[in-house]
Amino acid sequence: MSEGSSDYRSWEQSVSSAITDDALWKVEAYRLALFVADIGWQDVRRIGEDMRIAALSGQLYRALASISANIAEGYSRSSHREKAHFYEYALGSARESRDWYHKVRHVLGDAVIEQRHSTLNQIIRLLLRMIPDQRERAHMARDEAAAYCVEPGTLEG
Repeated sequence: MSEGSSDYRSWEQSVSSAITDDALWKVEAYRLALFVADIGWQDVRRIGEDMRIAALSGQLYRALASISANIAEGYSRSSHREKAHFYEYALGSARESRDWYHKVRHVLGDAVIEQRHSTLNQIIRLLLRMIPDQRERAHMARDEAAAYCVEPGTLEG
Protein backbone atom coordinates (compact mmCIF):
# COMPACT_ATOMS: atom_id res chain seq x y z
CA MET A 1 0.00 0.00 0.00
CA SER A 2 1.43 3.35 -0.93
CA GLU A 3 1.81 6.08 1.66
CA GLY A 4 -1.51 7.74 2.35
CA SER A 5 -3.47 5.33 0.15
CA SER A 6 -6.89 4.34 1.42
CA ASP A 7 -7.89 2.04 -1.46
CA TYR A 8 -9.17 -1.18 0.12
CA ARG A 9 -8.59 -3.39 -2.94
CA SER A 10 -4.96 -2.31 -3.30
CA TRP A 11 -4.42 -2.74 0.41
CA GLU A 12 -6.00 -6.21 0.37
CA GLN A 13 -3.52 -7.33 -2.30
CA SER A 14 -0.62 -6.12 -0.16
CA VAL A 15 -1.49 -8.17 2.94
CA SER A 16 0.90 -11.00 3.73
CA SER A 17 -0.18 -14.56 2.99
CA ALA A 18 0.66 -15.36 6.62
CA ILE A 19 -2.54 -13.45 7.39
CA THR A 20 -4.66 -14.11 4.30
CA ASP A 21 -4.14 -17.90 4.44
CA ASP A 22 -5.68 -18.06 7.92
CA ALA A 23 -9.39 -18.88 8.22
CA LEU A 24 -9.78 -15.64 10.19
CA TRP A 25 -9.25 -13.72 6.93
CA LYS A 26 -12.76 -14.78 5.86
CA VAL A 27 -14.25 -12.62 8.62
CA GLU A 28 -15.14 -9.32 6.94
CA ALA A 29 -15.06 -7.34 10.18
CA TYR A 30 -11.48 -8.54 10.78
CA ARG A 31 -10.33 -7.55 7.27
CA LEU A 32 -11.90 -4.10 7.60
CA ALA A 33 -10.41 -3.64 11.08
CA LEU A 34 -6.91 -4.46 9.80
CA PHE A 35 -7.47 -2.06 6.92
CA VAL A 36 -8.60 0.84 9.10
CA ALA A 37 -5.63 0.29 11.44
CA ASP A 38 -3.22 0.33 8.50
CA ILE A 39 -4.62 3.47 6.93
CA GLY A 40 -4.94 4.98 10.40
CA TRP A 41 -1.16 4.77 10.77
CA GLN A 42 -0.73 7.73 8.40
CA ASP A 43 -3.48 9.64 10.21
CA VAL A 44 -1.72 9.11 13.53
CA ARG A 45 1.52 10.46 12.07
CA ARG A 46 -0.27 13.61 10.89
CA ILE A 47 -2.02 14.08 14.23
CA GLY A 48 1.28 13.64 16.07
CA GLU A 49 2.73 16.59 14.17
CA ASP A 50 0.11 18.98 15.58
CA MET A 51 1.23 19.73 19.14
CA ARG A 52 -2.29 20.78 20.15
CA ILE A 53 -3.58 17.21 19.74
CA ALA A 54 -0.43 15.08 19.52
CA ALA A 55 -1.35 13.23 22.73
CA LEU A 56 -4.50 11.92 21.02
CA SER A 57 -2.51 10.10 18.34
CA GLY A 58 -1.47 7.25 20.63
CA GLN A 59 -4.99 6.83 21.96
CA LEU A 60 -6.41 6.69 18.45
CA TYR A 61 -3.90 4.11 17.28
CA ARG A 62 -4.36 1.91 20.36
CA ALA A 63 -8.12 1.94 19.77
CA LEU A 64 -7.73 1.18 16.05
CA ALA A 65 -5.27 -1.66 16.66
CA SER A 66 -7.47 -3.13 19.35
CA ILE A 67 -10.39 -3.75 16.97
CA SER A 68 -8.74 -6.44 14.85
CA ALA A 69 -6.78 -7.82 17.81
CA ASN A 70 -9.98 -8.47 19.76
CA ILE A 71 -11.73 -9.99 16.75
CA ALA A 72 -8.73 -12.32 16.29
CA GLU A 73 -8.73 -13.21 19.98
CA GLY A 74 -12.46 -13.92 20.00
CA TYR A 75 -12.34 -15.92 16.78
CA SER A 76 -9.73 -18.16 18.37
CA ARG A 77 -11.87 -19.02 21.39
CA SER A 78 -13.80 -22.28 21.44
CA SER A 79 -16.68 -20.98 23.54
CA HIS A 80 -19.34 -18.89 21.79
CA ARG A 81 -19.76 -16.92 25.01
CA GLU A 82 -16.06 -16.00 24.98
CA LYS A 83 -16.21 -15.14 21.27
CA ALA A 84 -19.08 -12.73 21.96
CA HIS A 85 -17.14 -11.21 24.85
CA PHE A 86 -14.10 -10.37 22.68
CA TYR A 87 -16.31 -9.14 19.84
CA GLU A 88 -17.85 -6.75 22.37
CA TYR A 89 -14.37 -5.45 23.18
CA ALA A 90 -13.80 -4.94 19.46
CA LEU A 91 -17.12 -3.08 19.23
CA GLY A 92 -16.06 -0.78 22.06
CA SER A 93 -12.74 -0.10 20.35
CA ALA A 94 -14.46 0.64 17.04
CA ARG A 95 -16.75 3.16 18.70
CA GLU A 96 -13.82 4.64 20.61
CA SER A 97 -11.86 5.00 17.34
CA ARG A 98 -14.80 6.75 15.71
CA ASP A 99 -14.94 9.13 18.68
CA TRP A 100 -11.20 9.93 18.47
CA TYR A 101 -11.51 10.56 14.73
CA HIS A 102 -14.28 13.05 15.43
CA LYS A 103 -11.98 14.89 17.84
CA VAL A 104 -9.15 15.21 15.31
CA ARG A 105 -11.34 16.15 12.35
CA HIS A 106 -9.91 19.67 12.20
CA VAL A 107 -6.45 18.29 11.39
CA LEU A 108 -7.39 15.45 9.04
CA GLY A 109 -10.20 17.16 7.16
CA ASP A 110 -13.78 16.21 6.37
CA ALA A 111 -13.07 13.79 3.50
CA VAL A 112 -10.67 11.65 5.54
CA ILE A 113 -12.97 11.67 8.57
CA GLU A 114 -15.97 10.68 6.45
CA GLN A 115 -14.07 7.74 4.96
CA ARG A 116 -12.79 6.57 8.39
CA HIS A 117 -16.22 6.95 9.98
CA SER A 118 -17.78 5.02 7.11
CA THR A 119 -15.35 2.11 7.53
CA LEU A 120 -15.73 2.10 11.32
CA ASN A 121 -19.53 2.21 11.00
CA GLN A 122 -19.35 -0.79 8.68
CA ILE A 123 -17.27 -2.68 11.27
CA ILE A 124 -19.71 -1.68 14.01
CA ARG A 125 -22.68 -2.97 11.98
CA LEU A 126 -20.93 -6.29 11.37
CA LEU A 127 -20.02 -6.69 15.04
CA LEU A 128 -23.58 -5.85 16.06
CA ARG A 129 -24.65 -8.92 14.04
CA MET A 130 -21.76 -11.14 15.17
CA ILE A 131 -22.27 -10.60 18.91
CA PRO A 132 -25.92 -11.73 19.13
CA ASP A 133 -25.13 -14.60 16.77
CA GLN A 134 -22.46 -15.88 19.17
CA ARG A 135 -24.74 -15.33 22.17
CA GLU A 136 -27.49 -17.35 20.44
CA ARG A 137 -25.03 -20.14 19.64
CA ALA A 138 -23.92 -20.19 23.28
CA HIS A 139 -27.56 -20.44 24.35
CA MET A 140 -28.22 -23.27 21.87
CA ALA A 141 -25.11 -25.12 23.09
CA ARG A 142 -26.41 -24.91 26.68
CA ASP A 143 -29.80 -26.22 25.58
CA GLU A 144 -28.19 -29.12 23.72
CA ALA A 145 -26.03 -29.97 26.74
CA ALA A 146 -29.09 -29.90 29.00
CA ALA A 147 -30.90 -32.32 26.68
CA TYR A 148 -28.17 -34.90 27.28
CA CYS A 149 -28.38 -34.68 31.06
CA VAL A 150 -30.05 -37.70 32.58
CA GLU A 151 -31.55 -37.76 36.03
CA PRO A 152 -30.09 -40.45 38.27
CA GLY A 153 -32.27 -43.54 38.41
CA THR A 154 -34.16 -42.80 35.19
CA LEU A 155 -32.21 -45.22 33.02
CA GLU A 156 -33.35 -48.80 32.84
CA GLY A 157 -30.64 -51.31 32.92
